[in-house]
Amino acid sequence: MTQLRVQSFTVSIDGYGAGPNQDLQNPLGVRGPELMEWLFHTRLWSQMHGQGDGETGVDNAMAEKGFAGVGAWILGRNMFGPIRGPWPDDHWKGWWGEEPPYHTPVFVLTHHPRPSLAMAGGTEFHFVTGGIHAALAQATAAANGRDVRLGGGVSTIRQYVRAGLVDELHLAVRPVWLGTGESLWEGLDMRALGYECTDCVAGERATHVFLRKQA
Repeated sequence: MTQLRVQSFTVSIDGYGAGPNQDLQNPLGVRGPELMEWLFHTRLWSQMHGQGDGETGVDNAMAEKGFAGVGAWILGRNMFGPIRGPWPDDHWKGWWGEEPPYHTPVFVLTHHPRPSLAMAGGTEFHFVTGGIHAALAQATAAANGRDVRLGGGVSTIRQYVRAGLVDELHLAVRPVWLGTGESLWEGLDMRALGYECTDCVAGERATHVFLRKQA
């Protein structure tokens, strides 16, 4: 049965999933890259970006697990690009170059229509204007029995969690304070929403916390 999973989503110890002032120069917000230090050293990231072998270990295993069994992705618009309002043209094709790392259909939440975009390596972006439920229905159909990975950003994850649609969250908690930015927990009462911590694993540069929605 297809499940909706948040995988390898990084938060600071004060609960921020991105820094402030996200833009083209700071896609993760100011100081946002500090959150991702656990991933930058892994074999998965290094080989994905042609940077050598990288490190194996717990962090790498967790990162690799995030891609296993995934048949489709859902992204908020900011995860696709920094453009706001109507699309000026079709020039912007994402942060990742000609071959994005998804290799599956990807459903991007937006208020503004845009034609689907096929990329190298099997990634095809579909732009969904019907809201979170419509995106999940389309992604579930495209996943063909595999899971749907919810890639973020923070606001998108909050919307799906608040609606009770996320089955599992894997959070990579980095030992840094951001102090400001986009808070993952703002407006969420995870206990009241039915989520429990089911596992906690120490990695090399992050602690991996798993939350699951109880039946």
